Amino acid sequence: MRKLAYLKQPYKCNKYDTVYKIMVYQDKKGGVFLFYYCDNDAVQASFDEYCFDDFEGVLEDWNDEIDERGWIDIGDPLPDCQDDSLIPIRVKGRNTGKPEYEKLETLKDGEWVEYIP
Repeated sequence: MRKLAYLKQPYKCNKYDTVYKIMVYQDKKGGVFLFYYCDNDAVQASFDEYCFDDFEGVLEDWNDEIDERGWIDIGDPLPDCQDDSLIPIRVKGRNTGKPEYEKLETLKDGEWVEYIP
């Protein structure tokens, strides 16, 4: 399960980074991740946290910080795709057991093509 939200006010989380939107993701093992996006148009997270075991608790913790759009349901990532990505992105070759970690691909018109962020 994944939910995306835009912040009412950008959150200056350190000396260099400002967060504009977040995503909460519960994986199949029950772990809960919080992904931070440092650009309104970002499709991949800038960084994340894994320190949660209560999906609803994370939503409650952030409810006062999100804008009027509220929590937006987004589908789970496709098999072999990045959990934090808002579009289908995977490491090239991950699906065949031969990952090329420096290369990414995305699904476009039903075909996997090179992805360059």
